[in-house]
Amino acid sequence: MDQEIRLVFMGVCGCGKTTLAARTAEYLGCDRVIEADEFHTPEMKQKMGAGIPLTDEDRWPWLERLNVAMRGMRQPWSVITCSALRKVYREKLTDGLTGSVRFVFLDAPKEIIKERMMRRQHEYMPVSLLDSQFATLEIPSSDEPVIRISVAGSEEETFEGIIQAIQRLRGLDAS
Repeated sequence: MDQEIRLVFMGVCGCGKTTLAARTAEYLGCDRVIEADEFHTPEMKQKMGAGIPLTDEDRWPWLERLNVAMRGMRQPWSVITCSALRKVYREKLTDGLTGSVRFVFLDAPKEIIKERMMRRQHEYMPVSLLDSQFATLEIPSSDEPVIRISVAGSEEETFEGIIQAIQRLRGLDAS
């Protein structure tokens, strides 16, 4: 592989970004996953924990810190998680990066995501923020470097779809 490929697992809270990114990183032999949650300040985590959605002004410094971390990744494959809900956020994440970025958009209806969120415990992301996440979400358009993966089925079905997409990317790189 001649270039670096960064896979950014994106989508609303509760869609499986962390779980699926970790499995993908292991499959690809990556050293680690860059988890966007680690780049939130304690104040922003507290705000979300109180059920208050973040504003664009809250998100810009967070996205900048994540972009800097992504610039330092020099593996053939890198795996990142980030909600990246709006196109401008995705543009900020990729600003100045070398290599290739593919957003792995983990997609499912709100009802499925809500049901899953109600069964999990998260440090600061309550189910009450799901509506604001869907309200903010701008589904990636065909002009963006996106791989759309349904997470409506089982984790195994979803992961198989991710593996197939990676194999297609590898095939493109070989030509």
